[in-house]
Order: sequence, then C-alpha cells, then structure tokens
Amino acid sequence: MNTFLSRTRRTVALAALLALGGLLPLACTSNPNEEPERLSVYGLKHAAPTSPSDTLPDPIPNFRLTNQMGQPITNQTFAGKVYVADFFFTSCPSICPKMQSEMLRVYKAFENNPNVQFLSHTIDPNHDSIPVLRDYAERLGIKDASRWHFARTQQDTVFKLASAYVSGAQIDKKAAGGFSHDGAFVLVDSKRRIRGVYDGMVKEQVDRLIAELPVLLKEEQLDKPVATK
Repeated sequence: MNTFLSRTRRTVALAALLALGGLLPLACTSNPNEEPERLSVYGLKHAAPTSPSDTLPDPIPNFRLTNQMGQPITNQTFAGKVYVADFFFTSCPSICPKMQSEMLRVYKAFENNPNVQFLSHTIDPNHDSIPVLRDYAERLGIKDASRWHFARTQQDTVFKLASAYVSGAQIDKKAAGGFSHDGAFVLVDSKRRIRGVYDGMVKEQVDRLIAELPVLLKEEQLDKPVATK
C-alpha cells in the first residue's frame, strides 16, 4: 500500500474519532422503553458553531454530477433515501476491482430495497466519459442507473467531494493508473450526514456495513413524522 493510502486511512479513522464527541450515541437495547439503536454521525465541522447544540459535523455539500445514463445527479436524487458512496476510476489496476466487487455484494444484499442507493464517483473524468461509465456499469451487471449511479464531474470538484466524504483522492504519477485513492465506502443518511465509514478492501468491514444498513433504515423509519388525520 502506498504512503498516501496509509495516510488517508489514518485520516479517516482520526476524523471519525474526533467527531464522536458531539454525536448521536450508539445504543443497543431490546427494551422498548429505551432509545433504539442508532448509528453515530461522522465527519468534520468547518464552520463555527451557531449555538451550544450545534455540534454535528457538516453534511455532504451540494453537488451536481452526471451518471452513466447522461442524467443529472444531485443531492435531491437521494432525497428520503440512504446511500453508499465510493470513489474509483474505470482504468484502476489496483484496488478498484476489489472495491467494486465488494460494493456489488452490498448492492445485491439490498437489491430489492428502493430506499438504499449507491453512488460511485470517478476521479478520472478525462477518461471516464458517459459511455465508458455505462460500459463499466453494465459489465458489473448494472443495466440502468435506477439504484446505482456511476457519476462524473470536473476533477477538482470530485477531489473536494472526496474530502467532504472523509475519503481521499489525488493525482499521483507514481501510483498505478496515475491516481492515489483510498477504498472507503461511506454510508450517508437522508439528511446528508455520514453515518459510517468502512474499508471496502476488507471483507469484515463490508460485512459490518451490510449489518449496519438495516439499523440506519430502521432509524430513518422511526424519525419520519407521523401523519396527522
């Protein structure tokens, strides 16, 4: 593993630990009178707090991408849903094939749940055109973009997005394929908050993502406002 990847993964872990101080607690209980299990909120907070209760990290910023079908993708695309995000490039000769194999495993585990979506950002938009992304998705068995978006935007924009997802990506002429990036899978809730960061290269980490997704889905359901008659 190159030094950038090692440094990036340490940064992800540190960011998660630093964020834990003011986050939602993770509690597990079978007692209906106690708070249900909830995942923590991860990330970084850049702006000064506006109140003593303003302690949560920043949400994922606004974005506008284009997916493999040529369709615009924005935050609104995932309104009312949770999604798993990662960063890759189609010509990656190192970690991407393993990452996307593991992401496909998560996708298949929730294939019949429309409330779970997937967003893979290419970090090489100069090569990864819409037809290239569509071909890549189809070779993975993803025939349309209804659930899994393979998306592109300008390179400097996607690098900034990677940072917002407490992930990492950069041009690296010494790395295989010309880019260095980590293998993070990032779980995002319907409020655009990061609820988990997992190493997509480690089966046990991906197993944990598969186990924690239902926890988040249940939380989302409990937090929905009750309709009044």
